[in-house]
Amino acid sequence: MARPFLRVTSVTIGTDRPSELAHFYSELLGWPVSADEPPVPGDPVRGGWAQTRPPDGEPGPTLNFEHERYFVAPVWPAQEGHQTASQHLDVWVEDLEAAVAWAVSRGARLAGVQPQEDVRVMLDPSGHPFCLFL
Repeated sequence: MARPFLRVTSVTIGTDRPSELAHFYSELLGWPVSADEPPVPGDPVRGGWAQTRPPDGEPGPTLNFEHERYFVAPVWPAQEGHQTASQHLDVWVEDLEAAVAWAVSRGARLAGVQPQEDVRVMLDPSGHPFCLFL
C-alpha cells in the first residue's frame, strides 16, 4: 500500500487556562491569537479553547490550547509518581540569553535543571516545559 499524503498542521496542548496560554505563546513567538473561545456551560471561567498560529507566509504549526478539567502541571525533569510532560516544544533562537530574558518577561520560568549548554528548558505559565536552543 502506498503511503497517503499526511501533514502535521497543529499541536494541541492541554491546560487549565487556554486563553492565557495562547496569549503567552502569541507574545513569546510574535504570532497572532487566531481563536479564543469562551468556556462551554459547566466549565470554569478559565475554560474554553484558544489558538495561535504563525503569521501568513511564515512556516510552523498552529498551537491549540484546550481546557482540561483535571489538568495537572507536569514535573520536569520527570519524577516517579508525578505527572510527566508527554511532549514539549523546541524553539530555535539566535541569542539564547536574550531569548531566555524575553521568555521570562512574558511569564515563563527557567527550569531548575538545565541539561545542555546550548539549550534552556523553560516552563510556560501552565508548567509545560519548552526548550529554547541554539
